[in-house]
Amino acid sequence: MDKVFVKGLRTDALIGVYEWEHEQRQPLLVDLTMDWDQAAAAASDELEHALDYAALSQAVVKLVESRPRQLIETVAEEVAQLILSEFQVTTVKVCVSKPKAVAAAQTVGVEITRSRS
Repeated sequence: MDKVFVKGLRTDALIGVYEWEHEQRQPLLVDLTMDWDQAAAAASDELEHALDYAALSQAVVKLVESRPRQLIETVAEEVAQLILSEFQVTTVKVCVSKPKAVAAAQTVGVEITRSRS
């Protein structure tokens, strides 16, 4: 299966379990890898046959920034469900990183893979 990916999509979210984390937006980085058959897009050279990663990226940022959450696990699951339902991919891998969560680490995060049932 072919893949489409988006790496390092930055969002600024109200995220965390501590009260102060809901007072100041923090960066999250989202990496996405989606199964997508590229044959029609390659043959036609038309966006209508491709997975529109610009529109997909805008939808993900809008979702993540829409409301506060405690856990990046929740963000990952909601992003996966959005992509599966709105963009008609069959499988998506979502990695959400929170660079400022642990002072001694470059970043921490979660990675999930979901498929349409």
